[in-house]
Amino acid sequence: MALTIGVDVGGTKIAYGVVGDDGAIIERGLRHSPAGSPEKMALTIADAVTELATRHEVEAVGIGAAGFVDETRSVIRFAPNLAWREEPLREKVGELVGLPVVVENDANAMAWGEYRFGAGRGESHVVCVTVGTGIGGGIVLGGRLYRGRWGMGAELGHMQAVPGGRACGCGNSGCWERYASGSSLLMEAKDNAQADPEGAEHLLRLGGSVEGIQGEHVTEAARLGDRAALAAFESLAGWLAQGLADMAAVLDPGCFIIGGGVSGAADLFVDRVREEFAARLTGRGHRPLAEIRVAEMGPSAGLVGAGDLARLR
Repeated sequence: MALTIGVDVGGTKIAYGVVGDDGAIIERGLRHSPAGSPEKMALTIADAVTELATRHEVEAVGIGAAGFVDETRSVIRFAPNLAWREEPLREKVGELVGLPVVVENDANAMAWGEYRFGAGRGESHVVCVTVGTGIGGGIVLGGRLYRGRWGMGAELGHMQAVPGGRACGCGNSGCWERYASGSSLLMEAKDNAQADPEGAEHLLRLGGSVEGIQGEHVTEAARLGDRAALAAFESLAGWLAQGLADMAAVLDPGCFIIGGGVSGAADLFVDRVREEFAARLTGRGHRPLAEIRVAEMGPSAGLVGAGDLARLR
């Protein structure tokens, strides 16, 4: 079995592991992420890789990172939550570990992991949408990861859904993730609780006040039948369905995969997304309907996807 090392770099932690060519994680580890220092980050990644490489015969390293990765899969142009600016991460880590290294956007790595070993198995055209604090994504077309000309494709959350709408951290306004993410779900639930306290009995009990309501409270309250929380999930489903229908008009995938933290509450909204998607699809009734699936691999998808992509250097 050919082994690689996959590394999933986030703002607070670095997950890493030895990945087999069947997607199995042979050994894994977790380290603190020194997000404020590019030099410390490269050293920490290299130390983690070296730790595993002393116990396993590995052929390459794949690093999934939250940021814009260039078309050569080597330089991180910009990372909003890390101190990377034009960071030659492949070169730095490669010199330290003495192995071939590839760098990939973390959402692309997650999408590839789900396509190869998770919910996307059996499909050649897959769009993966990660719904968390914001919205990320990855696109596989004809069995190939779509990265765009400059390596910065599939920034799905920043499609403009509402011209002149809610301000977004990317610098634009009205982005899809401002209406269809975990952050927007929480904001909607708080607005609903403010407007309809009687319908937010469980939300207000769990949060103590409108200001105290947290994301996990919205899910718990919705499962208890809270009207305000259920309405927030209904809104989320509608916005997600509209975005998926828009992407289907352009990409025509065989399936969409919904992942990210909010997918843990998929039972509360995914059936509604499917209904709304079918109702909003261009050419509905005269074309095959893409499946909408829930991600299967959880937090391991990015690590496994990065390790598997290292084989395609």
